[in-house]
Amino acid sequence: MRPGWRKVIETLWEKDTTRLRYTYNWYIDEEGNPKIVYYAEKIHKRMGFKWVNPVHEILEYEKEEKQTFTDELIIDHYPDRTKSRSSYLPLLELAVKENPQNDRNVHYLGREYMYYEKYNEAIDTLIYHLKLKTATWKDERCASMRFIARCYKNMNRYEEAKMWLLKAIEECPYLRDPLVEMALLYYSEEDWEKVITYAKKALTITHNEKTYINELFSWDETLNDLLSIAYYQLKDYNNAIKNAQLALDINPQNDRIKTNLNIILDTKKNCSQ
Repeated sequence: MRPGWRKVIETLWEKDTTRLRYTYNWYIDEEGNPKIVYYAEKIHKRMGFKWVNPVHEILEYEKEEKQTFTDELIIDHYPDRTKSRSSYLPLLELAVKENPQNDRNVHYLGREYMYYEKYNEAIDTLIYHLKLKTATWKDERCASMRFIARCYKNMNRYEEAKMWLLKAIEECPYLRDPLVEMALLYYSEEDWEKVITYAKKALTITHNEKTYINELFSWDETLNDLLSIAYYQLKDYNNAIKNAQLALDINPQNDRIKTNLNIILDTKKNCSQ
């Protein structure tokens, strides 16, 4: 917890406040820059709350809540990267067995199956999540659709992957993530025009929603990197150079992009001679 947290709570907390939602830097890079940021909700009044779920535990309140949001209180997350997450899958299976209608846990279980490369189980579980009446949060629904597409991509079933990414884009046109995944999919097929189309469309979205679903690749150098490669393949060297430089501006430590930029510069030079 960053210094000054207590003063923020005491200033914002009112008699009928039940919970304070604060800025949570879930992923911080090696330079100390927050990359995945969302509002967390673990600061709560003493009475009336209980912990639920065997894993990915959440706080449940017995009555109607009055929540307050703040960007002034910040908590930084420094996880133990060596810690095994092998217990997550059986605990999520237990959670869904205990309550098959809990849409959040069903989504997490489908995602966990994807992580374990159990693609058919992941697809079935994520489709089940989308059918639940309580699965109404569009960002999470979009993520389920993206994960289904990712499973199909990993199974080399690209047309089905595209179908689900189109559904994800339609579900959340305000999010970059499905557009970036579509650009990556077309990159795999070496369809450079489509890579440019979807990458440029993703870059028009400049607001990063503060949710746990944020993908690192949507806001790092990935989009400009994809554009630089696609433009290079189409022999548009000026735009290739421009985007490679933009990618390096975001991540100056990326040696592969440095090498790419030098190749593009050399190619342009040789073509002009």
